[in-house]
Order: sequence, then C-alpha cells, then structure tokens
Amino acid sequence: MIRLKEAYKSTLEPSIDWLSNLNVYAVNRLPAHSDHLYYQTITEANSNSAMKMRHSLNGNWKFNYAINPQSRVEDFYRNDFDVSSWGDITVPGHIQLQGYGKAQYVNTMYPWDGHNDILPPDIPEDHNPVGSYVKSFYLPTNMDKKPVYISFQGVESAFYVWLNGEFIGYSEDSFTPAEFELTPYLHDGENKLAVEVYQRSTGSWLEDQDFWRFSGIFREVYLYTVPKIHVNDLNVRAQLDATYKVGSLDVDLSFLSEVPDGTKVVANLTDKSGDLVVSQTTEPDQLKGKITVEVDTPYLWSAEDPYLYKLYIQIFDKDDHLVEVIPQKIGFRRFEMIDKIMCINGKRIVFKGVNRHEFNCYSGRTITREDMLWDVKTLKRNNMNAVRTSHYPNQTYWYELCDEYGLYVIDEMNLETHGSWQKMGAVEPSWNIPGNKKEWENIVIDRAISMYERDKNHPSIIIWSCGNESYAGEVILNVSNYFRSVDPSRLVHYEGVFYDRDYNATSDMESRMYAKPADIERYLNDNPEKPYISCEYMHAMGNSLGGMYKYTDLENKFPMYQGGFIWDYIDQSLIKKDRYGDEYLAYGGDFGDRPTDYGFCANGIVHANRELSPKMQEVKFLYQNVKLIPDQTGVTIINNHLFTNVLAYDLEYILYVEGKELYRNKVSADVEPQSKERIAFYWPDDLQLDSGEYCIHTLLKLKEHNLWAEAGYEVAFGQFVYDIELDTEEEVSKGNLKVVEGDVNIGVHGNDFTIMFSKQVGSLTSVNYAGEEMIAYPPAPLFWRATTDNDRGYAQSFESGCWLTASLARKCTEILFTEEDDHVDVGFTYKFSISDEIETKVIYSVYSDGSIRVKSAYQGANHLPHMPIFAVSFKVPADYHNLEWYGMGPEENYSDRAMGARLGRFKNQVADNLSKYVMPQESGNRTGIRWVSVTSETGKGLNIASTNKALECNFSPYTAFELENAQHHYELPNIHYTVVTIAGKQMGVGGDDSWGAPVHDEHLIKANEDMSFEFLISRI
Repeated sequence: MIRLKEAYKSTLEPSIDWLSNLNVYAVNRLPAHSDHLYYQTITEANSNSAMKMRHSLNGNWKFNYAINPQSRVEDFYRNDFDVSSWGDITVPGHIQLQGYGKAQYVNTMYPWDGHNDILPPDIPEDHNPVGSYVKSFYLPTNMDKKPVYISFQGVESAFYVWLNGEFIGYSEDSFTPAEFELTPYLHDGENKLAVEVYQRSTGSWLEDQDFWRFSGIFREVYLYTVPKIHVNDLNVRAQLDATYKVGSLDVDLSFLSEVPDGTKVVANLTDKSGDLVVSQTTEPDQLKGKITVEVDTPYLWSAEDPYLYKLYIQIFDKDDHLVEVIPQKIGFRRFEMIDKIMCINGKRIVFKGVNRHEFNCYSGRTITREDMLWDVKTLKRNNMNAVRTSHYPNQTYWYELCDEYGLYVIDEMNLETHGSWQKMGAVEPSWNIPGNKKEWENIVIDRAISMYERDKNHPSIIIWSCGNESYAGEVILNVSNYFRSVDPSRLVHYEGVFYDRDYNATSDMESRMYAKPADIERYLNDNPEKPYISCEYMHAMGNSLGGMYKYTDLENKFPMYQGGFIWDYIDQSLIKKDRYGDEYLAYGGDFGDRPTDYGFCANGIVHANRELSPKMQEVKFLYQNVKLIPDQTGVTIINNHLFTNVLAYDLEYILYVEGKELYRNKVSADVEPQSKERIAFYWPDDLQLDSGEYCIHTLLKLKEHNLWAEAGYEVAFGQFVYDIELDTEEEVSKGNLKVVEGDVNIGVHGNDFTIMFSKQVGSLTSVNYAGEEMIAYPPAPLFWRATTDNDRGYAQSFESGCWLTASLARKCTEILFTEEDDHVDVGFTYKFSISDEIETKVIYSVYSDGSIRVKSAYQGANHLPHMPIFAVSFKVPADYHNLEWYGMGPEENYSDRAMGARLGRFKNQVADNLSKYVMPQESGNRTGIRWVSVTSETGKGLNIASTNKALECNFSPYTAFELENAQHHYELPNIHYTVVTIAGKQMGVGGDDSWGAPVHDEHLIKANEDMSFEFLISRI
C-alpha cells in the first residue's frame, strides 16, 4: 500500500502500470475502520435516521465506455474537459447492466481463458473495459470549512480518483470500502469528481468467484465530514466469563486526531427498553480512549434471541459541549471451542446454514435495503440460523440485519483463485496463487484487514473466513494467524486445507465441500481433532436438494458434526428480453458471453426474482429446531433449541380423514431447550370415526409477532398417518356393457360413454363421457423424465439414454381382449429395441360405470442402467387445467425430497407445476397420491385414483420430450394439452453435487426388477 505524505501528493502521477503491480493496491487510501455511525445530538442518534454528516453521490453520473485502456479518454478528469456530450450511468450499478459491454458468467475458469495467454499478475491488454465516470457536486453547507472525505463502498475491480483535476488516489478490492480525503482539493461552487474504473487488475486474479463478471461503481458513494473531535475507529468486545453470568464490555476508541485537553467520554449502556444499565465517564489520552464496564447477568445474544443493548458514546469538549454521539449496538455472547465442539454461550451449535451471494435479477450485485430485508426474513421464516457471505464481505446493512434478526455469520474475505489450481475438476496447482508466494502476501492480507476492521463490532459474526477455493499455503495460513492475533474471540475458517494437509492449522474446524454423507461419517468415526462443518453442501441447482435428510440426520448422531451451508441462497439469473421483447431469466451464454459456464449460475433455493423455490419446503422442515413426532394418542416434542422453551409457540393438532378436517385443538407445551416431552391429545368423546385413512398434523406456531413473522406463523410440523378399517360393503358397479370388436378398434360402450382401443395404435385411444372426448393423445409407457441439472451433471443422457429411446419407440407385440361378468379387459404388450428381454404390459379394465382400471407391469432384465421413471403418460385437452389432489404437497416432491411435504388435499393449476428453474426440466411431481382430479372450468373431467399403493403423479403443460429439447422457457411451445403422467415410481432428484454425484441407491429404479402399479380412471 502506498500512502504518501501531504507534501508529495501534488506531484504524484498515477500510472496504468499499477493495474498489474502486486505492490500497488492502495494509493492514498485511508486506513480501514469500523462501520459505526455518529451524530451531533442524542436526538439524532436515537432516531435511526440517516447521518447528516454524510452526503450521497448516488444517482446519475456522466459516463464513457472504452473496450481497453488504449482507447479510453485519458484526460477526462481535467477541469477543462467537457463531458456534456457523454452518456449517462446510474451509480450504484454495474456497467454491463446499463447498456455498456456485456455481462459474462464463468464459474472456476478465469474470464479471459482462451482469449489471453497470461499468468498472474499480468492482465489482458486488448480487453480490459474502462469506465470513465464524472460527477459534479456542490459541497453541502454543513461540510463547509470542515474536513471532507469520500467513501466508495464497492468498486469492481480497480479505480483511480481525481477531484478538480488533481489526483486523489487508487484502490483495488471490489468488496470493501475505499476512502480518501478530499479537503485540500475542494473548490467553492461546483466540484468535478472523476473516477476511472478498470474491469481487470491484479485484484481480478484474486476475485475468481462463481459469479457474473461485472465492473463499475456498484455500491453507494458518499461524502462525509467529521466533528472537531471524532472517534475514527471503535473496537467493541462484549464478552462473558466462563459462567456466562458476568459480562464485560471493553471498548477501544481511536480518535482521528489528538484530542484536546479537557475532552471527556461518557458511555451509557441501555437495554432493549431504553433503560440505563451502566454508565462510565473517562478521559481519552491523546489518540486513544477506553471504556470498560461490567454487566451482571446480561441478556445474551444468539440467533434464537438476538438481544441487543445499545451503547451511547458521547464526546464532550473542554467546555462540556456535546461534540459527537455514537450509538453502537452491543450483543453479549461467547463463541468458543469446548472439548473440540463449537459452542455459543456454552451450548453446542449446529449451523442450519446457507451460502448467499448478493444478487438482484435486474441489478446484479447492486442490491437494495429492501432486498436484504426480504432475504433476512426469508432465512428466518424457513428455519435457517446461519449464513456464509460467499465469497466476499457484504454491504454493512446485511450485518446489521443479522445482528438484529439473529443469524450466525461466517464473514468471508474477498479471495478466490479457483482457476489457478483446479482445471475442469482436476487439481493442478503448479501456478496457484497465493500459495507460498510471499510477493502476494501483502495484497491478500490487505483484504483481510479491510474486512476485519469494518466488520469487527457485529455480534452476528462468529467466524472469520480466509476466502474460498484458493488451495492452501503459507500466505493463507498467515491470513488466519492475522485474524487470531487481532480477534481471539472468534474462530477462523478455511476449507482449502483439504487439498494440502501441511497447512491444516489454517482452519479451526474441518470444513469440506460436497462431501458425501458416508465420507463425513468416516471422518467423524476416525477420532477427529476438529469439529466438522460443510461450508458448502446440497448443490441446489435446478430441481435438486434430494437426500438432504442424510446430512441433517448426522446432527444427532455425531456431536462433532455441526451442520452446514447449502449452496446456495439465490439463483444468479439476470432479466433479459427475448427477440419478441418479453422478459425472461437468463443465464451464462445468453449475453453472447464466451467463455461461459451456462446455467451453473442458478443454484438457489430462492429464484432470482425472489420467489421461493419448491425446494424451500424441504429446507424449512429439515432445519426446524423442534421435531414433532405424533402418533394416535399424542406427540413427542424434541426441542433442539439451545435457549428457547416451546412455550414460545402454540401447539396445534388436527385430525383429518381422507384429507377432510374432523377436529382441531390448540394447547401450550412446556418443553425446555435441549429436552423432550410427550403431550397427550384430547379427542372429544363424540368424535365419530368411520373407515378410512386418518392423518394427524401437528404444528408449532408463533404465539407472538416478531421481526420476521406474524403471530400464528408455522415454524415446525410433524404428521402421523394411520388407517381404520371397519366392515363395509364394497360398492359393485352395475349396468350393462356393449362391446364391439371391429377390424381395427375395440369399442366398449355404456349408458353414456364410449371407451375405444385401437389395435393399430396399440393403445387406448378414446375416453368419451357424455359426448366429451378426454383423450387427446393415447397413453404409452414412459421411462424417461426431462433431465434435471443434476441428471445432466451425472450424464444421465449417456448413462441411461436407452430409456429415452424406449419411451419414444416401442412395438406392440400382443393384444389381450377378454370379456368378464362385470368388466372388459383390453391389454397391450410392448417390446423395446434396447433389450429383447424386457417388456411392459398395460391392461385396461373397463367397468359398467365407465371407470377404467389401468395396470402397468414391467418385466426386468439384467445389464440395463437405472430407469428414470416407470410410468404411463397421455394427453388430455388443455381446457382440463384445474387440479385437486389428495396426496403429498403442497409443493412438488420426490422420493428423496419428500420429508417436508405433508399429506392433505391441495389445489393448483396445471401450469403451476412447471417450476421456474431457469432451464426447463422435470418438475411438478407429487408423491403419495391417493387420488387426483383434473377438471375444466365447467367442473367436468377425470379422477385418477390409486387402487393399492400410492402413486407419483405429474400434470404438466408439456411432455418430457418438449422439456428435454428446450434450453429456456421461451423455447417451449404454446400450451395445447395437459400432459398426465402417472408413475409407479420416479427416481429421486439427488443433490450431493451437480457434476457427477448419483442419486442415492434407495431412490433409484433398478431395471432388473419386475415392477407394476395400478390406478383407476373415473369421470367427474
């Protein structure tokens, strides 16, 4: 870092060579400091209003874009350079999302791969886009004749600053603030601020995160001034003793300049109600001040109960005039390792976490306070208690929300060099950076310092992370030691030591990515030295998250298993318009960006437009802090909270029969944290129980409103299903059937219906009820589903592609036709080119009321790959688009992602079952289907019911083959049909990773086993 003395500032000439100079990453940049707010009066400090000593420069700036440094306008910063003819750009915002250049998405490879043959620290010369910004401003009157500074909260990836033609400074590191003093260069009247932003710099080698590659001023910019006596940095340490009963608050104050004699500091600590807890008055010494107070039995901060005190630090001058007030939120908590287990306030912590990129589908990483507020509420409402800032420091407001709402934070520094050591999955670290290269140490540690100094006072941050996927070595080890030296109250995380155990000391915990459950168990059974977390797991790309329960099951099996962080929170998909002007969610490659990693940017449990993905249903259930295990007489409540009694919730239990509610009751349950109790149900004496399937739902709901949800919001769920069988007479279908066997067709006719089978087609071809034709395309065996992102990663089209062939091409080799007393059987036997040994028989039994029993039987064979689905599929007219079902719901679910689903009656539209995964794929399935009806607006249609074993069903506007052939939703045809798919079984969706991990065996369909299923079609 270069920081020149005042005497040399005017002679310093900025150089474009700094962009590739490892030793120049900050010129005249002010030292990083805490992100505290400060005011001139107590009233202002209490109001939570914007600081009057800040002045925003957000908004419209004049702008010029150049493809490389050679073509930029070099002297645009001069006072006499006229920029009135330039274009406009909004700050904050990315250059590439405002009509200049193009957005590019790559995952691990560097964005210039294949274009430039370079190694670090060199950067591309032919394509290094330059954004030249100009902003004119008048200094606010409250800053006149005071020191004035400028703060850039985030600029990607390197920038130079001028004011009124004079060079001010230079900075790299896209995700932490860069601040400069402007005082000597300000003019009366209009001032010209000029900023030159480069997309590529030495810093770009350290910012190879899995995200869109943008550039520009993408976080806010503001001027600020300070009072005559100013606390420039605040270091708060709110600690607990070993009993967790006595709190000590130590605050170090660093003043911007030497304080005058007679200055005093008054510190008042108030509780949540605003009542004074303790007060202290001290006198600072030159540049330093200190506050030390004790608090007996303080309320403790945790994610469950994020209790915050407020410390008011008041600075008075020698005349006892109030000069500055700092309102600082304080959380007393103790995070530590006890017997190789991470503990918060003495209790073993389990991270129910997620990785989160800052993202908005319209504005990229320029996100609003409203976005962040929505995000923190969504995490809390879905039982998440932890977030990892993947893979860079976030905006300050995010940490404030985590403090207030209660989330444990792994704060990750802005470092990822993935493309320097892993190529197409293979580990090849021959030119890895930073590794053991001492010349990279200063630029890397500078990033750690900038993050720590800004974020150190947030109680939500309990772990510092040394970055992501940058291999291992001395440099990152030294980063971890830096964190330990300045902050012994937190632990340090780094996953990359997995690849080089010589640097194991870098991380205080064993952290891995995408380790399989069996691998995690193997580690935990081998007398481990460190507790285990998955800093990334459950790759939630597209229709994914199958098998998540295999990870959460480890929480109670191994004390040293301490949870994990799903990858990831939100799809990084950008809004784009197709050729017809309609908006759609785009992914890598859609902007003509090459190289690219296409749809790998869409891994969220939240869609990019901030709608919940169906996957969230599973997350919420598996992450719930209270387990409800009901049976017919009561519910066992296992309270896994660390500090919260179940009395905070209402317990509801509801009895259903065949999906219809019979009885509901609400009680309170007193279950202490980390304990379990059984609560008996009360059933009224007059409750009439007939034959049928019964289901008991148990729910925990908030008793009182809180920050993230209203009273009555459901936080936990459990269910129990049982049958009651009484002697009943089975209804017998009555009526006569007329059968006509023609040369080509077999017709079965009843009072007001006709069922037609074609020998030529080899299938059922007509179901006509009272003149309404229900079959738009004949039923056929189906063995293929539209490949999911995980299927693609596993290469399912290659491994199991024969089942696509079998679904498209079959031969009817035998037709069965028999007339029985009460029904007619018509059956078709199919053979397939993929194997002479397999066959499928579909037998239709038509009854006198017009109902049709369908049985599909498969005869297996060896030496065939697993089967994606075993089903029968057909089309009905699209007018039949209203769905109601009795089965698992409400959201889509699969055999390996059904824990969070519940048995009940649900309704939706057929189009709703096309989930909004950015690439069309299998979606909308429901398991455990007892019956499902599809009707038109007139209320007429079909009911499909299981006859013995519950079914899996999917009602979609599109066939598996139409979905298979579309890369975007806009490529799908107009809707003409409702595609009905009734399955005996569909394989799970998987999710251990999206680049080769198979679906777990118990959720696969083995092709060598004989299988069958049945269902009944009847009219509505």
